[in-house]
Amino acid sequence: MVALKDTYPLYLNNKAAQPNADLEVTDKYTGEVAFRTALATPDVIEEAIAGATRAAEPMARLASYEKRDVLNHCVARFKERFDELAYALCVEAGKPINDAEGEVGRLIDTFGIAAEEATRNYGEVQPLDISPRAKGYMGMWKRVPIGPCSFISPFNFPLNLAAHKIAPAIAVGCPFVMKPASMTPLGAIIMGEVLSECDVLPEGAFSILPASRDGADLFTTDERLKLLSFTGSPAVGWALKAKAGKKPVVLELGGNAAVIVDKYADLAHAVDRIIFGAFYQSGQSCIGVQRIIIHEEIYDAFKDLLVAKTRTLKAGNPKDRSTFIGPMISVKEATRLKGWIDAAVADGATLLCGGGLEGAMLEATLLEGVNPSCDAVTEEAFGPLANLSKFSDWDEALAEVNNSKFGLQAGIFTSDIHKVLEAWDVLDVGGVVVNDVSSYRVDNMPYGGVKDSGLGREGIRFAMEDMTEIRNLVIRRV
Repeated sequence: MVALKDTYPLYLNNKAAQPNADLEVTDKYTGEVAFRTALATPDVIEEAIAGATRAAEPMARLASYEKRDVLNHCVARFKERFDELAYALCVEAGKPINDAEGEVGRLIDTFGIAAEEATRNYGEVQPLDISPRAKGYMGMWKRVPIGPCSFISPFNFPLNLAAHKIAPAIAVGCPFVMKPASMTPLGAIIMGEVLSECDVLPEGAFSILPASRDGADLFTTDERLKLLSFTGSPAVGWALKAKAGKKPVVLELGGNAAVIVDKYADLAHAVDRIIFGAFYQSGQSCIGVQRIIIHEEIYDAFKDLLVAKTRTLKAGNPKDRSTFIGPMISVKEATRLKGWIDAAVADGATLLCGGGLEGAMLEATLLEGVNPSCDAVTEEAFGPLANLSKFSDWDEALAEVNNSKFGLQAGIFTSDIHKVLEAWDVLDVGGVVVNDVSSYRVDNMPYGGVKDSGLGREGIRFAMEDMTEIRNLVIRRV
């Protein structure tokens, strides 16, 4: 394993700065302080926003190949620092090391996609002579950078979800200030260190600033920032949107995602994928499987397979390669979810397996017969909990998926193309995944939700659209 430093800086206007070492970051498995980072004060945040504002014009003038080269430099350096990035993620997020390595791979993919898209920021020529008054006129439009952007990223995928903001911003030429999650800032700080090696970026092109939650207001309200992109909880995201003023806002928020298992599905495949979708990285994914809706004819057989497989999952030290379930992000969050489980059981649910809690380690838990009004169903669990229910009619199952204030993604296991197309038409979600779980994502696809799950879409090309504006040109031929 790679040794971590005792102290890390923040990055202010492209450069490392160490105004203090006030932020303690714990090893999420041991609970001990693993390292400290600098914590941005309001004065530092103000300096970063001013720097991004100054950098807007030179950043917009970077050539496409220059932006591509910056992103390719990041890809090369992330590959060189692969083990360091994975170990840092394992420590600060408590993510099992195999999963941490998978996230580093996605980080590399995301920057690689952005490097390709940096040279594909196309416009369009448009005929305007649609009536006699416009004869001799022609039009064309291009996309231009929106300007300085504000990014706030979450704790659960601190590398790749930060990358989904940083990489498209560089690809289009937008300077940015980023607030990484205080519990998991190191991945973003390492990205800042790699970006600081790129002399072509104008001063102020980026700042990466661990900050208190109060600092999030400064990342939100300042009118010099032309876009806010936030990934995190619905309560925080919608509150920030209300404060954001005139700037566009992209929100990637929470969910209580459902999967449907039809009666002719491959049960062994569905069990394996649902185990992954529900319990991967201790269920701390906004598209993690929380509601499992199973056809009544296969319900008992499927339940037995799922419970048996869940009981085999190894929990423990995330640095151990045999570990599948690591700690939740904090004792507080684990205790909250344990309370939801206990409340559901007290209200008549059956505990099929799991439910045990020790510190931040919550066992992989399956419930059935949960009262539909319980928090375990209606709210975002964001931990290793899934609920089983049964259906008899496909339309009934689709309605149950939609019976949620959230709408990120849904999974369906079926071999019936007609049911697939109906689900695609009917499900009120941002994406439908067929013969896999809701938590499946490839980093170039449009990703985001509806209802309380957010606004806008990520995925490099789609994020680039949010970070640009259309500028029209009309020419009269004389």
